[in-house]
Amino acid sequence: MVRTQLQLTETLARKLRRMAKRDKVSMAEVMRRVLETAPEAEPLPDREELKRRALSAIGCADFGAPDIARRHDEYWAEDLADEHLR
Repeated sequence: MVRTQLQLTETLARKLRRMAKRDKVSMAEVMRRVLETAPEAEPLPDREELKRRALSAIGCADFGAPDIARRHDEYWAEDLADEHLR
């Protein structure tokens, strides 16, 4: 096992203590049980879903400059110079 330290709110700590007492286990065991169910509640997207999301983002932003991909450093330098003059 890996030792982990975390801070809890007073309310959450009380709830965990009650659950541990009720189930006659340690607070650590209660937290392990809760965390074991977390990935099932909200599964991570698979590789294909991540790829679909990334591809859907292409072209969705309008930066006002058609050559931003090639000249981003120049635009950034200009922006810094403009801020310095303000």
